[in-house]
Order: sequence, then structure tokens, then C-alpha cells
Amino acid sequence: MILLDKKEYYKASEPLQQVEINHLFADAVVQGHIDGQIYVDNTLKPEVFYVEHPYGMSLLFGCTTNESFNKWLIQHALNTPKIRNRFEWLQAFPNAWNELITTELANHLIKQKDNETAIHNDKIEENTRVNFRFNKAKYLEFKSKHIRDNVPVFPTDRQMFESMQGSVIPARFWNNADDFIEKAMAFSVMDGSTVACTAFSAFVIGNQLEIGIETSDNYRGKGYAAITCSALIDYCLENDYEPVWGCKLENTASYLLAQKLGFEPTVYWPFFRLLK
Repeated sequence: MILLDKKEYYKASEPLQQVEINHLFADAVVQGHIDGQIYVDNTLKPEVFYVEHPYGMSLLFGCTTNESFNKWLIQHALNTPKIRNRFEWLQAFPNAWNELITTELANHLIKQKDNETAIHNDKIEENTRVNFRFNKAKYLEFKSKHIRDNVPVFPTDRQMFESMQGSVIPARFWNNADDFIEKAMAFSVMDGSTVACTAFSAFVIGNQLEIGIETSDNYRGKGYAAITCSALIDYCLENDYEPVWGCKLENTASYLLAQKLGFEPTVYWPFFRLLK
């Protein structure tokens, strides 16, 4: 395993386009939109790539038969070197990687359904990541029946960006406020000076915009997530962006909200929570 110099991130670009699952978060790193890291097997002619996004998601892709890299992968997954102080969420492509991981780490895995109380933090948790395809007609039908127009929605500004609290917030997906204001789009519902809910562009790659959403604990169950996401989807449609949604299958609220908003599940893929 070798840390690739940022000047050479372009070497991951073409192989990344062969990955057939949603990889916009990895594109954001490769294209320099966010400060992440890329590890490879060989800097001169890399065949294996491990892309880490600072949010805590990673993507492994490329050749599956490099024994030296595979040994590093197992140690990394188990956090044997003790370099991680938080969980990391790994996807791998092609599926041969998933087969290798489940074989080599069989004694260290636990299904998410068997760990709902989260007492087994010494196990690598197996989850499922869902990719969706946007259906505009379904979205417009839902919007006409269910999106209220009596809740004000505001474009998210710098002050909102800097004051926002939560786990899925723009500050975790953009380097700084300047970067966010220049390159991203977001909409928020406010309660006075408090940000109640925000839908934002987590990644913008080409004509694709992936949606992130965060509702503050005190404002859940009020329909604000659908309202802010609708504003962002409308922005996408008005500006020729394809809205993109991805989430854990186990995140029932996000999974169901996506489908209400016209996103149809297309891919269910292994998603490993690596040890911290």
C-alpha cells in the first residue's frame, strides 16, 4: 500500500469510470473537489486503488489478486495499525472484492440485523448500500400531492453553513465555506436563527448532483426533509442536473424518503463498517 501523491490522482480517474456502482464521493476526491486520500499498489502503474473521502467513506477498486495489497487491506479493515479513531464505511468493486473480504474476514463479521444494539463494535458490520435511479414523473406526482407551500425554504448561506450541527452536514463534504458557496447548492428550513433542516449537494460531478440531507433532532417528523429535498430537486431540474440519491438500506427513513421523492432502487451492494 502506497499513498499516492495528489499530483497523480489523475491515474485513478479512468479506472474509476469502470466502477458500476455510484462513486461520486470517490470522484470528488480524485478530481480534487475535497481533500481525501488515495492508496495504490504501485505509483508508476497502479492497478489497485483505495479512495478515502474525509466523511468516512471509502471505495476499493481494481485488480483483486495483488497479495501484498490484499494483506494490507485485511489489516486496514481490522485497524490493526490503530490509525483510525472512528468507523470507516467501505464499498468495493468488482464483487470479487466483496467475496475476498467476507472470506478472509469471516470470523470478524457481523450482520447489521444481528448488531442493532451496537454492542459488537469489535466486529466489522455488514450493511447494504442502495443506489437509485430518479423518476421525474413519480417525483412530480408526489410533489403535486404532498409538498406544502406554506413552509418557507431559503437558500443556505454562509452563516447557516457555519452554524449547522449534525452528522450529515455540508461542512463534512466541502473543504470550507468559500468552497461551498462557490460550488454547491443547498436549501434550508429555519426556525428563527436555527437551521431545522437542510438538503444540499454533497457531490457535484459533471451533470450529476448527489443529495445530502440533515434534519435537526428537534424538528424530525414534520416533513421538512421532503420539503427541502424537493427544493433541491427542482433546482436540479431547472439547471439540467441529474439528482442522485444513495443511502444504507438500514437507514429506513432515508430509504423510504428517496422513494417518495421519485427515486427507484436499482442496486443493492455490500457496505462494510470497518473497525475503529
